[in-house]
Amino acid sequence: MKKLSAIYMLFIVFLGSGCTNDFEQINEDPNRIAEISPATLLNPILYGLASHGANRSDAITFNLMQVSVPFPSVSGGLHRYDVSLGIGNSSWDNYYKWLQNIKEMKKAAELREDKNYTAIALTLNAFAYANLTDLFGPVPMAEAVSAEEGILTPKFDTQEQIYTAILADLETANALYDSEQPMVYETDILFGNDVERWRKFTNSLQMRLLLRISNRSETNAFDKLTRMVQNPSKYPVFESTEESAILQVTGVTPNVSPWGRPQDFRLSTKIASFFLDNLNQWNDPRRPIIATQANIEEEIIGYKGIPSAYEGNESQFEYNASTFEIKQVENPMKIYILPYSEIAFIKAELAQRGYITNGQEYYENGVRAAMEQLSAELPEDYFENTLTAYDGSLNQLMLQKYYALYFVDYQQWFEYRRTGLPELPTTAAMFNDALMPSRLYYPSDLAIGNAPGYKQALEMIGGKDDINVRVWWDTVD
Repeated sequence: MKKLSAIYMLFIVFLGSGCTNDFEQINEDPNRIAEISPATLLNPILYGLASHGANRSDAITFNLMQVSVPFPSVSGGLHRYDVSLGIGNSSWDNYYKWLQNIKEMKKAAELREDKNYTAIALTLNAFAYANLTDLFGPVPMAEAVSAEEGILTPKFDTQEQIYTAILADLETANALYDSEQPMVYETDILFGNDVERWRKFTNSLQMRLLLRISNRSETNAFDKLTRMVQNPSKYPVFESTEESAILQVTGVTPNVSPWGRPQDFRLSTKIASFFLDNLNQWNDPRRPIIATQANIEEEIIGYKGIPSAYEGNESQFEYNASTFEIKQVENPMKIYILPYSEIAFIKAELAQRGYITNGQEYYENGVRAAMEQLSAELPEDYFENTLTAYDGSLNQLMLQKYYALYFVDYQQWFEYRRTGLPELPTTAAMFNDALMPSRLYYPSDLAIGNAPGYKQALEMIGGKDDINVRVWWDTVD
């Protein structure tokens, strides 16, 4: 946390340069900082959060959730639940870096009495803290990003405290939005200054987070979700793929692919068998968008992956397995933050649990939208397959939602921890007794940089920084 003051000062230097033209541009006069508008900060924050999420989805979520597997990989590796101590460092640093700037954005919006930008700042703050606490458990919030106020070793907050605060902020944000007050500053790169879409993002995020904590009965999360669904005028949410929080990366600097070398996206990587086997059984049109076809020498053999956590050496696979289609990360591209398909599946789960009706409709809307966000078209006979026809089970919903959350930062893993679904195969070559990790280790330098806070955090999670310690909302056996 001591690094944050320096990080903030470095970042604030380029704010006066007009970062809508170049996110990385430095002010010509570093000794003079111009007054900033909240919009000056917004686009760098959006790009920073989105690009980091896409990168971590590839590096962490894909391995844990059997989307892809490093190949060759004869031992160890995250796909075998071999979790390194420093694996969470980049997310910790990245989220707190942008949280500092979200805090400054909120100050600038409040100074101008701009309700819409204040609401957006509250929403992005909730988004970043939710991902942070779901990765680690207790983290600093109330005293975080306060180096300028002299707080260099912030206290940690419990996950329950964090969720209580950010859900309250989302309620506040929803009430603040004023569609009659235009966003008068430079156009934002996510929703193009569309106040109503920003409001729908706020409420869609609230639905995601309420569902996340729904296993804690004291939160009454399912009742709150039901009220939201039944009162769309008060709680408007995404209703189509076009409204989704999907960042359109144009390829025009600075809004460019996070992969400077797109070929690295599939370097020494194969798609996992679990991921492709389901799509094959469904004859799913997303396959050619996501994956290449496997081959034996020059003979194409269809979409075929490599089992995660496979035992033995790579010579056992006599075929060249499917890997990623590189177009997914070439300019222009999409970065998925919170798609409409996720909202459709939340509603489908509410129906499956008996809180609302029309479960089949929401399920089919979710499947259709999950294809639309990848620019695939739903085949007319898709739901005639007995494996994809709605059967009312949570297992089916979560399996299809798994594909809807493809490339959405850590969300596949978070939802697996909430439900234990979809059912992922295990092997004897897995570490950690073949148990899915429940959290990441705290950053390796935290014990030095914030020793009091680190000690407090360990006390909150039972005395040991362990990947099997469950976070507050993770109650599924």
